[in-house]
Amino acid sequence: MRALLHFDGTRYSLLEWCVMPNHVHVLVRPDTGRGLAEVVGGWKSWSAREANRVIGRTGVFWAPDYFDRFIRDSEHLDACRAYIRHNPVTAGLVAAPQDWLWGSAGARVTGLE
Repeated sequence: MRALLHFDGTRYSLLEWCVMPNHVHVLVRPDTGRGLAEVVGGWKSWSAREANRVIGRTGVFWAPDYFDRFIRDSEHLDACRAYIRHNPVTAGLVAAPQDWLWGSAGARVTGLE
């Protein structure tokens, strides 16, 4: 979570995010002059170093690529926001989006965002 939040508001704007047990969803608007690959590369690099340090290993941590999608219009944006917020509910991990502390919905409730 810290990797995502670190440059929020300076290098990009996080619109929604959710760290799941085996994947991450992020809706992000890179700042002018920054590409999505640069932003995602920074997250993956920092979080891989930290995760490997915690588990006492080295080497590849993340899959080499990522899946992205261009937002077409306001309806698509709203649908993506809802999908990300509700992902832990859909997965059966919590009853309500704000109950998942590792996402933007829960972080807003706890003041972590």
